[in-house]
Amino acid sequence: MSEAPVPLPRRLLAEGLGTAILVATVVGSGIMAERLAGGNQAIALLGNTIPTGAILVVIITIFGPVSGAHFNPAVSLVLATRGEFAWSEVVPYVVVQCAGGIAGTVVAHFMFDLAPVVIGIKGRSGSSQWLAEAVATFTLVLTILGGMRYAASAIPWLVGLTITAAYWFTSSTSFANPAVTLARGFTATFAGIALNDVPGFILAQLVGAAIAAAVAMALFPALGRSPVRMMAPGE
Repeated sequence: MSEAPVPLPRRLLAEGLGTAILVATVVGSGIMAERLAGGNQAIALLGNTIPTGAILVVIITIFGPVSGAHFNPAVSLVLATRGEFAWSEVVPYVVVQCAGGIAGTVVAHFMFDLAPVVIGIKGRSGSSQWLAEAVATFTLVLTILGGMRYAASAIPWLVGLTITAAYWFTSSTSFANPAVTLARGFTATFAGIALNDVPGFILAQLVGAAIAAAVAMALFPALGRSPVRMMAPGE
């Protein structure tokens, strides 16, 4: 007997909460890392990288069976284009992902006694940064689609390891997520991005995701719609 679909409100709660936890980890670990690194940017980046990769494994594992653990508008859009996610649910998913991400920034700020929202000022722009975001998102989306097709139980680790690696092999440190990018536009801390640089990053991410979707059509045939979950550890 097949499982009953998870109701949309419950899935939206999982998406919003998961994205909030992700961003709180990214921003919070960036603040902590910068404070403890004594000016060593390599150590600060490492201190930001490890928690981010680790929390991705956790939240994908626990929320995957509920909402699919997208936590990323680019992922939701790609799955919809492949017929594996309902188009009617894309907008609600994107809204809660963005809202959850901003909430995660606010929580991180409160934990470190900062103002809840501060407009980002760290410049992240230019062709090399945009290319890096396209490459990072391409790699992430291709990893997810390949994992869905051939190694569903490994997806939490595949995604966590992909982002861990991409922090270091991309010049942008791999945001690879429009919701996370927007949320990081509201912090002036280590993980922040100037708010006026956010659109360029998001456009590059969507281009990278679209290219990954096209490549995946040849490599990883779609499985058909699964509105309950995109990632299901243990299957």
